[in-house]
Amino acid sequence: MWLKLLDPLDNLIDGISMYRLLMYYLIALLVVAFGMSLIGTMHYNPIFIALSAIILVFACWAINRMLAAIFRAPINPESAILTGLILALIVPPKPTGTGLLFLIAVSGLAMASKYILTINRKHIFNPAAVAVVLTALGPQQSASWWIGTASMLPFVIIGGILITRKVQREHMVIMFLAMTTLATAILPVAGGGHILSDLINMALNSAVFFLGFVMLTEPYTSPTTRNKQLVYAAIVGIIMAPQFHIGSFYSTPEIALVIGNIFAYITGNKIKLFPILFRKYKISADTAEFAFVTDQKFDYIPGQYMEFTLPHDKPDSRGSRRYFTLSSSPTEEHLKVGVKFYEEGSTYKAAMIDIDQNTPLVASQLAGDFIMPEDSSRKLVFIAGGIGITPFRSMIKYLIDTKEKRDIILIYSVNKEEDIAYRETFILAKKIGVKTIFILTGKSAKVTKADTYRSVVNGSLIKKAIPDINERLFYISGTHSMVESLQDSLHEMGVKHADIKTDFFPGYA
Repeated sequence: MWLKLLDPLDNLIDGISMYRLLMYYLIALLVVAFGMSLIGTMHYNPIFIALSAIILVFACWAINRMLAAIFRAPINPESAILTGLILALIVPPKPTGTGLLFLIAVSGLAMASKYILTINRKHIFNPAAVAVVLTALGPQQSASWWIGTASMLPFVIIGGILITRKVQREHMVIMFLAMTTLATAILPVAGGGHILSDLINMALNSAVFFLGFVMLTEPYTSPTTRNKQLVYAAIVGIIMAPQFHIGSFYSTPEIALVIGNIFAYITGNKIKLFPILFRKYKISADTAEFAFVTDQKFDYIPGQYMEFTLPHDKPDSRGSRRYFTLSSSPTEEHLKVGVKFYEEGSTYKAAMIDIDQNTPLVASQLAGDFIMPEDSSRKLVFIAGGIGITPFRSMIKYLIDTKEKRDIILIYSVNKEEDIAYRETFILAKKIGVKTIFILTGKSAKVTKADTYRSVVNGSLIKKAIPDINERLFYISGTHSMVESLQDSLHEMGVKHADIKTDFFPGYA
């Protein structure tokens, strides 16, 4: 399939978290801009570019630490640094006189928005965008979006493609670009403008690509489900058009994004939790489950995921934030996640092993479309590899507790029997019509229990285990390579694209 052409790209970014990848991208843009200024390609003082970036990043970092202490919130230095880097690319690089005061003010407003412009402790607006909106309304100093130049465009696009591929939000960017292009083409007709010149200017000398790749797709202030993401992208795209106005009030990129943020908040999930560890225990040879007490009750759908922020010393390139599928069911008292550990794991995983009741954690961004269909008569197949079993444990535990019967075949692949997690849940699931097939892929794996076979999950095994293959909806959760391979096999067997759902959450690294 043509998607295999993207494998080298996926391999390049797989070991880097979404946030670290964005940080490297923003720093690279500043370095390129500095170099272009040195040779005269950009009309900015290179020293000013460097100084402005340093001031903004330091100011955001310091103000964030101060506000976190005041509001007694866990510190997330990554977020503050990213905001500083974004501001460095959109506000005028003038670190002298009133320009210096503006840099400090916009940093303060950006960080304050995360603590003050909130509802139920969840901030509503993209910090960089709302900060420049406020400075434009107050001291009337606005963003210049100087990154939006023809000379920087190739670098913005190349890095932007990496970012959107990492978070798998290409659909958002495509919708955004399509709608802002359409609005830019249509609106001049009513005002007697020049369509071609407006489109060229939009593409080569505007903020459209940087905003689309970097700020539009930011998970925290954008919708968490696909359909709402498309509507959100369309709204921002239309308002983003330079000719968009209501009376004498003309839109700007930051205003368009802030309006989109309001839509995302109204229609989206508003949960931000500070979970406290209840207990942690081993559920297989290399996997542990963490159960948390939450500070508030909240609703979620079995199969969804959340982002967990765990501040710790000297985080590696994968950072201090991680997305985990919730292994618990909404019917259970505690919030649970299953976590697989490796011998040479990340600093995040090392810190997670040591968490206790006093460890400051933040759980937010409840999201995900990897959920069961509303039609309970639909026949389903769940295929899991390793830790990919967690969304299925959530779904099946929910069905058990609610006594809802569904025709489900679960194929669960691990290396050896000791790696099987949640076996007791799947044994109970037989009562509600769930058939479980355990597959051991290890060459020396020993089979000692029923419903367990030594094999490989591939097309021939699926054909043998599922005779009514074309009547079922398939769910696949596991490694990227496993998911792609099984997708190919199912397509070859005639399963429609619409009948295959795959698990994904941003920042998986």
